[in-house]
Amino acid sequence: MQDRPTYDELLAAIEHFLDNEIVPHVEGARGFHGRVAANSIRIIRRELAGEDEHLRDEWRGLEALLGAQPVPETRAALREALLLRNQDLGERIRSGELDNAAAFQHVRRTVRAKLEVSNPRWLEPSTAK
Repeated sequence: MQDRPTYDELLAAIEHFLDNEIVPHVEGARGFHGRVAANSIRIIRRELAGEDEHLRDEWRGLEALLGAQPVPETRAALREALLLRNQDLGERIRSGELDNAAAFQHVRRTVRAKLEVSNPRWLEPSTAK
């Protein structure tokens, strides 16, 4: 593990390079791919910055709906357990076993957290009239 530069500093440098040195000077497919690469870097930076908090929040929400389980110790194990618990959530929603309002609020919070990472602009109020 490195002290400096941090992963965020490295990703920020790549993002800056793509946004300021590549994209403005390249047209067509290569310019498009440069924009996609820069946006991917932004997504990765947001994911890394908030992943632990988002995973913990999602786990707590599922505990409230599905019952408590031991929290997995590693990030990879937590991600895998969340996939399984979300499958269980879907099955319970389909069967009518859960309180719809509580399930809706959990899903809404979880989707919002995912949009904060993938494309926060989708959360901005629409200016269309």
